[in-house]
Order: sequence, then C-alpha cells, then structure tokens
Amino acid sequence: MKRLLITATAISLLGLPLLANASPKQDLEQFRAYFFKKFPGVKLQEFSNGIYAIDPVRRDEWQNIEEFPPYEAGIDAGKALFKKYGLAKCFKNGGKGIKQNYPYFDSKSGKVHTLVADIQACIVKNGHKPIGLKKGKMAGIAAYMAYTSRGKVQNVVVPNDKRALKIYNRGKTHFYAKRGQLNFSCADCHMYSSGQMARGNLLSPALGHTSHFPVWRRKWAKKTFKKKGKVGPFGGFGTIERRYGGCNKQVRAKVLNKGKKWKKKQHPEYVALEYFHTYMSNGIKLNGPAVRQ
Repeated sequence: MKRLLITATAISLLGLPLLANASPKQDLEQFRAYFFKKFPGVKLQEFSNGIYAIDPVRRDEWQNIEEFPPYEAGIDAGKALFKKYGLAKCFKNGGKGIKQNYPYFDSKSGKVHTLVADIQACIVKNGHKPIGLKKGKMAGIAAYMAYTSRGKVQNVVVPNDKRALKIYNRGKTHFYAKRGQLNFSCADCHMYSSGQMARGNLLSPALGHTSHFPVWRRKWAKKTFKKKGKVGPFGGFGTIERRYGGCNKQVRAKVLNKGKKWKKKQHPEYVALEYFHTYMSNGIKLNGPAVRQ
C-alpha cells in the first residue's frame, strides 16, 4: 500500500490523473492520452519506432541503417540455436508469431511468464544447460522469435485476478517510483522528459518501448568490440532484461538482475515491470529486433 501511495503522489505532483487505483484499461487510456498530447501528430503505430518517431533527422539516419540492418546475422544465428535447442515443440505454433502474447499470466501457477523465461525453461527441459538472459544466445533466440512476430499487435492480457493485478501493480509502482542516488523513475526519463536530451542521447517515449525488443544498440556493439575486438552475430543485442538492469545502473540504483544468482533467471521485480510496461504498449505492432542508439 505504501508503494502505491508513493506512485500516486509522484503522478499527482506532475499534474497527471491519479492512477494508483485505476484499472489496467484506464491506465492504458491515460498513458496513451499523455503521449498523444505531448507529441501531437504522432500516430499510435509510429511510437513503435521510439525516438525515430519524434526526430526527423535521427529517423533519416535510422532508415539508412535499416537498408543493411546489423541485426540480420543475429537473427540467422538465433534461428540456428532455436533449432539446436529444440524450442519449437515447447511453444504454440512452433514458436513462430507468438511474441505478441508475452508476457502472459498463467492462472494455474499464479505467475507471469515472459518469453525469455519460457525459452530458458524449454532449454532446460530439453536437457541443455541454462543460458544467460540478457544478451548473447538468449538475445539471438528471442530476436529470431520476435522477427517471426513482426506486424503482430501486442496483446498482453491482465485478467481480473487478484494475483495478476498484484503483479501488474508491482510493475506499475516500479515504473513510477523514484530510486537510486539520482532519484529518478522510469517515468521521469521516458514520460515527463521524453523527447529531451540526456547528454548525447534523445530520451525515448515509453509508449511503444517493448514493441522493438530485443534491440541491437550501437552502444552495446561498441562495448562488445572494445572488449573482444569483434562484434559477432550477437554483439550489440540485448533483451529487455538487459535494458532494465542498465537503466537502474544509470540512475545509480541497485541492479536487481546482477550477479550469478540472476544471470540465468529473472528477478520478480523486472518480471512485474515487463508485464506493466508491455501492457502499456498494447495495440502497437511489433517490429523487433530493431536498431537503437
């Protein structure tokens, strides 16, 4: 309850409607309305393109990169791993064209399933050792699966189930609550300051964020090259799990998925955040994997 009050206070101080006790549907309506007002003329589907929907100069640069996308080798390598690990038999439709339904709430277990967690569970079930969740092989597999879902509309369901709503509200609280030495929230950067510059980067709108993950970031590719002297098919790739940890690190908050314990499984806080975060982009078509700054 205390965490929800923090969320409510943070939102009300910024002149937004009080969302703490709103339903997911009401949250989604208010979330969209905020960005439609902030970026007039930008249509819902365009938000899947992140900063390239709001900055024409960066959009031109991005479109030029997309003519020879740097993520193609990663998709091919991810497809090969998908077959190697026998993942098709663990998912509906052989694992193709299903990403738009993730994360989903499983009423039997009372838990939210993310795509990377289900990939990991299948890998283990098929007798293989678990792999890291943030980059490398996992990012490649998820990128391939995302690619097979391009054009599908995100359709995350939050049922009227106390357990599902509890997880959803936990993610909502994380999104709006301030943290770290810089005292920032996800909303500070990607709602209230979206479209503004942070050092050399343009802050992207949160609406549509999850539609293009896994992403291939130039920043990550440079980091890989600096460390290994080459990029490889998965260099530059990262799952949303990797991005959440990076964001917390940037605001000097505790990185919840850091260390051996969380390398091969998800922290429940980030699962909840992904559930809320993705629901807020419902109705937007997937276009991942995508190039980002």
